[in-house]
Amino acid sequence: MISLAEQIDVPSAPERVWEVVCDPSAVVSCVGGAELGDYHDDGSFDAVLMVKFGGIRVKFAARVTLELLEEQREGRLTARGRDGQGATRFSGTAVFAVTEDPATGGARVAMNGEVNLSGKLASLIESGAGVVVKKMTREFSEAFIQLCAGPVPLEAAHPAAAVTASPGRPALWQRIRERLARLFGRRRPVSSAHPERSASSVPSASSQGGRP
Repeated sequence: MISLAEQIDVPSAPERVWEVVCDPSAVVSCVGGAELGDYHDDGSFDAVLMVKFGGIRVKFAARVTLELLEEQREGRLTARGRDGQGATRFSGTAVFAVTEDPATGGARVAMNGEVNLSGKLASLIESGAGVVVKKMTREFSEAFIQLCAGPVPLEAAHPAAAVTASPGRPALWQRIRERLARLFGRRRPVSSAHPERSASSVPSASSQGGRP
């Protein structure tokens, strides 16, 4: 299993940052080796990610689902897929939140998640994940901050991607908020009512070949 716990401080208004986070095409554009695929009627979408582990390049394709809570500026991303040869499969879940940084007036994006792998390349990927995630986080953060600082796009985020969690799931989101608060509350106190979370550099892992 690969654990993810990242945080990005963005010198842009939280409203602008949330707008970018809600647009899968904008987020994917910040990830090197990632491509956005087709959208589906259920609100999910396809994505592809090419990652280099040591001397091996692995291309993952996945079906991704994004759930958003507009008022709280929180979300949940789930992905499931495989590599191009079908030898390695993965599933991942991440929760994220955009909060205001009271010290700067900017935004803080926090993400916590995990990726489970099985198959031929699982051990190789897990052993090299630390270095890969660190590099991808740095590159993603730089591109994301630059994108948020740019002009507001004319197009709204793709409507199919903004799947709002149903009212029947308040307990799930309460657990997410508590988990975020426990994780990042230990790092630094913030006078915000919302939990702190970190942005994952890998918003969507994916695989090559057929659709998962």
